[in-house]
Amino acid sequence: MADLEFFFDAVCPWAWVTSRWVEEVRTLRSYEVEWRFISLKMINQDRTDDWYTPRYRDVHMAGLYVHRVADEVRQQLGNEGVGSLYAACGTAFHNQQRREEITAAPEAFMVEMLTTAGLPTALAAHVHDESHDAYVQAETELAFSRTGKDVGTPIITFHPGTDAEASFFGPVIARIPRGDEALRLWDAIEVIATTSGMAELKRSNRAAIQFD
Repeated sequence: MADLEFFFDAVCPWAWVTSRWVEEVRTLRSYEVEWRFISLKMINQDRTDDWYTPRYRDVHMAGLYVHRVADEVRQQLGNEGVGSLYAACGTAFHNQQRREEITAAPEAFMVEMLTTAGLPTALAAHVHDESHDAYVQAETELAFSRTGKDVGTPIITFHPGTDAEASFFGPVIARIPRGDEALRLWDAIEVIATTSGMAELKRSNRAAIQFD
C-alpha cells in the first residue's frame, strides 16, 4: 500500500513543484507514492468567466492529453510508468516552457515524452482516445470527495486506505525544498493533515515560482 497518493494535472506549475518535493522525500525515506489524476479541463469545463479564455482551455486540454496517455501507461505498465511520464512532461512543460507544443502536435509531443520516460512510443496514439476520460473523471471526483470541490491541484492523501487517511489541497509552495528542509516540511504537513478537525491553513501572497 502506498504511503501517499498524489493527484496531479501535468499542466499545473504549482502541482509540479509540490510533486518534486514529494519525489525528494520519497527518495530520502523510501516511501511509495501512487500517482493519480485530477483534471483541470474537467473541473473548469462549464466555466463562462471572461478570464477562461481559449488559451486557458487549450492549456487544460493539454493536461487531458497527458492523462489519456498516462492512463494507458497505468493499465499496461503500472504506477512507476505514470510517475516517469509525469516527470518527463512536467520537465518539458515547466522547466523548459514547452507547454504550447503539445497543443500544436499532441501525438508527436507525447512520442517524445514517452521516449524521454523510457516507455513504448506506440502509447502516444492514446492522446486522442476519449475512452480514457471516464477514468480521469472518476479520479477527479474521488479527489474532490476527499477534500471538497473548492480546491485545485495538487490533492494529496497521507496513509491511504488506513484509519489515519487524510487528504488536502496543496501544499502550494514556490520552490522545491531539498534534503533536511524537505523532510521537515513533510513532517509538519503530515501532522497538520492528520490532526483531527484541521480544515484550512492559507495565505494569498506567493513568491515567484522556481522550478529548479
